[in-house]
Amino acid sequence: MRIVIAPDSYKGSLSALRVASAIEAGVLRVFPDAEIVKIPIADGGEGFVEALALATGGTLFTEEVPGPLGRPVRSTWGALGDGRSAVIEMAAASGMSLISPQERDPRITTTLGTGRLIKAALDRGFCRIILGIGGSATNDGGAGMAQALGVSFLDSDGKELSPGGAALANLSEVRTAGLDPRLKETELIVACDVDNPLIGPRGASLVYGPQKGATPEVAAQLDNALKRFGEIAFQGTGKDIASRPGAGAAGGLGAGLMFFTDAEFRPGVDVVLNVTGFDSLVQTADLVITGEGATDFQTAFGKAPMGVAARAKRHGKPVVCLSGGLLDGSEEVLRHGMDAIFSIPPRPMSLQECMENAPMLIEEAAERLARLLKVGVGLKNAD
Repeated sequence: MRIVIAPDSYKGSLSALRVASAIEAGVLRVFPDAEIVKIPIADGGEGFVEALALATGGTLFTEEVPGPLGRPVRSTWGALGDGRSAVIEMAAASGMSLISPQERDPRITTTLGTGRLIKAALDRGFCRIILGIGGSATNDGGAGMAQALGVSFLDSDGKELSPGGAALANLSEVRTAGLDPRLKETELIVACDVDNPLIGPRGASLVYGPQKGATPEVAAQLDNALKRFGEIAFQGTGKDIASRPGAGAAGGLGAGLMFFTDAEFRPGVDVVLNVTGFDSLVQTADLVITGEGATDFQTAFGKAPMGVAARAKRHGKPVVCLSGGLLDGSEEVLRHGMDAIFSIPPRPMSLQECMENAPMLIEEAAERLARLLKVGVGLKNAD
């Protein structure tokens, strides 16, 4: 029996790799001779680097860069096994998890550290960079990222703007003459799972600003600042991208990448599945097991487990989802390609208890799934 295990991370609890390992342990209790292939999945946020680098036999690097508030942070990025591709997650340098809830303030947080990681990859000679842009703490339109790569953002006095989204309201000129020329020679692939425009009711500030600490008044202020940014950057680059889908991703980092690079945007799960060679690995599998922290109606519309299921179905393979919790509308996934879903907790328990005991609970749930599978195999043989 050959089983492909391809779960997402359980946010706030376990990385995708640790989830995959726990599922593997449970399955092997019942099928000790099974051939297991683990493909940790991430959608561009935390765990993206680990999922891609480790799944391809790559290498991890650590870089000290400015965090969202300018304080130094140790950020991990990686190289894929092909030796020519770097993988970066903005969450490691400009992510929400790097600051406390009390410190969240999208008026001043910056993507400067993300730009420094891109520069580090260029300095090491990588000609292909895969960038995941989930989990941001920022709303600066990617200005910090661009500054790290040589773009200047000037006010009416010709002075460089201070970090953060609020400062963009004073933007008077964008100069791109100093932009790192190596970017033109580099293939930049951006893993992005949102289609929000830069500004307006569905824009970066009004939709995601409140999650990052913005009051309604601050969110409106930031929306106006990004509008100014879009207008002035258009003058400096000739690109009109404010309404383009994905421009509002990661507090407008999507827009910054569109303005100052030739980045190609792709769904995060597709990036992971392509890089790891999922299609070739699943062709000879008997079963695919995926999973996530919680499953609801939204899972059916683009979340990682459904990306896994869609690919597996192209090859006629059954797919089961092990979920940390089944919420309202979770059955919707069964109408979109998932064959079965299972909740991991064996009894009523608090979220805290589930998170504290996640590895054990996942392993036990995988064992129960494997035992049920064994019964099914026995019934099939009896026929």
